[in-house]
Amino acid sequence: MRPIRALLTLAALAFAFADARAQLVTSPGPDSVSVTVYRAPGGQPTDQLDLDCLEGFAPTTEKRTVTIPAGRATIRFEGVAGGMLPESAIVTGLPEGVREKNLDADLLSPRSLYGRSLGRPVTLSRTIDGKTVEERAIIRSGPDGAAVLETKDGFIAADCGGQDRIVYDSVPAGLSAKPTLSVETDSASEVQVTVTLSYLAWGFDWQANYVATLGPDGKTADLFGWVTLANGDVTSFADAETMAVAGRIESNVRHAPPPEGQALTFQCLWRPMMVAVDAISSEDIGAMPNRSVSESLQRVAGIRMNRFSGMVTGQLAQQEELGDLKLYRIPERTTVASMSQKQVALLDRPAVPVEAIYRITPLGEDMAGGVQLVLRAQNRKAKGLGLPLPAGRVAVSEPMGGRAILLGEGAIDDKAVDEDVEVEVAEATDVTARIVKGKEGKRWVDETLTVTNAAPHPIRFEAEFVGSAGLKPTRASQRLGRRRGEDAWVVDIPANGTATLTYRLNTRGG
Repeated sequence: MRPIRALLTLAALAFAFADARAQLVTSPGPDSVSVTVYRAPGGQPTDQLDLDCLEGFAPTTEKRTVTIPAGRATIRFEGVAGGMLPESAIVTGLPEGVREKNLDADLLSPRSLYGRSLGRPVTLSRTIDGKTVEERAIIRSGPDGAAVLETKDGFIAADCGGQDRIVYDSVPAGLSAKPTLSVETDSASEVQVTVTLSYLAWGFDWQANYVATLGPDGKTADLFGWVTLANGDVTSFADAETMAVAGRIESNVRHAPPPEGQALTFQCLWRPMMVAVDAISSEDIGAMPNRSVSESLQRVAGIRMNRFSGMVTGQLAQQEELGDLKLYRIPERTTVASMSQKQVALLDRPAVPVEAIYRITPLGEDMAGGVQLVLRAQNRKAKGLGLPLPAGRVAVSEPMGGRAILLGEGAIDDKAVDEDVEVEVAEATDVTARIVKGKEGKRWVDETLTVTNAAPHPIRFEAEFVGSAGLKPTRASQRLGRRRGEDAWVVDIPANGTATLTYRLNTRGG
């Protein structure tokens, strides 16, 4: 038994010695990066970006140059997205491939720094009677509740006066200011390689926005659009090749937004003092050693006040095909900054022909809302457009007295070339519609629809009968057409004029 036990002991020592010899290589950031932002699944064109919970995602590809030592090594890829899905990470270009990978989740934050310093000496700076006094102390409590420290004079609860500061000697081992992916590898010899790191990250989103300014005659509109990219991650991507993908994709997977740096809350024994921060990143912390938590929190709080500030770049995004989806490529490399938005011009089309329509949807004796002013354009090159339009909100304005007056705001869904583009702008104020019920039977009712145009100009009016509601008009006094797959009454009404339609409304099968 003794020889076997000795062999086992030697083997264990050899394994521990080999493991201890594993070398650490750190890649502080990528040489180049590309980010492709997909919209949140299930989002609607009218949705605003939820900047506190971005649910879109971004496939990300990074190129990094690293020197791999001979033997076993752990390579730390710092500065990956905090919302990375580690199971999606693929690393190619390593000589012998990857033995193991791990996403380091314990990020540097006021809370984690304090919690990991339990039992460690720090410098406590206190203001007493207007004088600042510094003394060495040892942290004796966790990050929940009061901050209890032990000094040479005994135990104290720090920060009760609101002017105490804790200054750390260093950052505890294993606590990183940047999200980090670690991989283990083996190499027969030392070699410098360029590796490709690809992964999927959550906590992004984008949307399109448009501004349509009507011309003086109301028959054309200058259309300007832009793409708003939103990055809710703790990581910034500098000089990134950036793309946005439009179209609906199916996804049954839901992930929480990327974890942010946890807030630190100190409570005094007699009076709570709240010190909270939403997120913290390597740029926020800076050189954390010899910087107090209070100073860092004040700095981060100031940054968060300007969270998601945006800027506009002037060049138009370039549209490309991606299967059944549409890809919009930002023409120049751009920085997709942490906790920020960026606007990029999408299109700029002057004098696009448009048609103003006044529309209702009759539902029995009622209507689905009032008379709506709708702008319609044809997405054709000959009609001033002719390009895929991603879904988004549309603000419509009209010049008046040298100023642009907002008429209303609607939305469009994703529109392909040759489709009609319609924007419901606002409820009309000078066009009204009234439905009066007449004779009725068991499965039918006669109705009269009267439309009054009080505007000083002629209008085009549409009544769109929604067959999916189980209602179908018959015996109409005027011929009905088809609009968007439904029966519709389309009529031109003169200035200060009226128009009337009588019909029998049957339920389907009646």
